Amino acid sequence: MTEALQELAAHIAERQSDAVIGHVITHGELTVEVALAEIDSFVEFLKADRACAFSTLVDITGVDWPERERRFDVVYHFLSMYQNHRIRVKVAVREEDVVPSIVGVHASAGWYEREVYDMFGILFSGNPDLRRILTDYGFRGHPLRKDFPTTGYTEVRYDEELKRVVYEPVSLVQEYRQFDFMSPWEGADYILPGDEKAEAKG
Repeated sequence: MTEALQELAAHIAERQSDAVIGHVITHGELTVEVALAEIDSFVEFLKADRACAFSTLVDITGVDWPERERRFDVVYHFLSMYQNHRIRVKVAVREEDVVPSIVGVHASAGWYEREVYDMFGILFSGNPDLRRILTDYGFRGHPLRKDFPTTGYTEVRYDEELKRVVYEPVSLVQEYRQFDFMSPWEGADYILPGDEKAEAKG
């Protein structure tokens, strides 16, 4: 399998030298890093080239690396049922970058791109319906960014008097925060389950 993937990687790198930045094969999977400006034409090549024939888009997702200049990776997964191969394609994106949509090549990409926009705030040019898909219309922020607070910014509840859903800023009062009694954050001086093995070795 690795030999076949190496041949596939060499073929792609040769035919798409302007687009391919690099590639790696780990755990029996091929990952190709592609230049942002070339992603739509590269995906079209993967689908049309007979040696590739990646006709099925499996998923599009994102990864947040806040410490990097190019903060996000947009990650595409494709399947070739004809060649029995899978490929992962990564594009490094700055926070202000706009990613070319691949809806013209894979119509199903529209839903995935909406999810990436909703969760990470990454914009896709050419997507015909780029709006939130998992969060509410008035939702603030993008939940899968590393700097998004675990509590969120607003809470939603049904107001019996107003007979409607209302949005309010999150306010956590310390005495209502619940902690597991075995939490080390409470300053307990007991040994947590499993830690006694470490002390026995020491």
